[in-house]
Amino acid sequence: MLPIDDFVGITFWVISVAMVASTVFFLMEANRASAKWKTSLTVAALVTLVAAIHYFYMRQIWVDTGESPLVFRYVDWIITVPLQIIEFYLILAAVGAVAGGVFMRLMVASFVMLIAGYLGEAGYVNVWLGFVIGMAGWIYIIFQIFAGDAQSRLSEAPEGVQSAFRTMRLIVLVGWAIYPLGYIFGYIGETVDAASLNAIYNLADVVNKIAFGLMIWSAANSENA
Repeated sequence: MLPIDDFVGITFWVISVAMVASTVFFLMEANRASAKWKTSLTVAALVTLVAAIHYFYMRQIWVDTGESPLVFRYVDWIITVPLQIIEFYLILAAVGAVAGGVFMRLMVASFVMLIAGYLGEAGYVNVWLGFVIGMAGWIYIIFQIFAGDAQSRLSEAPEGVQSAFRTMRLIVLVGWAIYPLGYIFGYIGETVDAASLNAIYNLADVVNKIAFGLMIWSAANSENA
């Protein structure tokens, strides 16, 4: 049973349902979107669907044990983060402004970031080594989408698409920053308790998954307007 004063557990429940609702919304919108946006919206739906499934498990672990569901978080991220990287490629491909090398570089960097982070948090490698390697992957992604090929080709896209892409970049810059901060305070400095850390991660996932998908939806609708 979920105690009425377990606010972290409540966020797990609310967000798991929100992820399901977002999945339904993105799939319905994909059906009415123009052909070049259907794949992007379908991928956005996959991101929230995968997250919803894992949130069902994570919320139960939290309610039953009060412990952080570390493994399920990383299983979720190892699937959803590469899918979001695909979104950057698709949103540029939808307007014909992309190079194949952009996709591969971003994808490799995302796996480096996630695998290093997990190995550090789970204790398989030195916690600082995992952090540094993971940060290198994240910084490389930021460079590519702000100053690399992805940015240089953005000028070829319509204004509505450019606006959505810029917002997605900010989500990766600001929203994703919550995760390394959680790594530092929760696992390296151990200055944040499990409840606070999971509440922050849960709220971050709302922005980094649902809001990220809404930017795809906004770009598709701006071009159809």
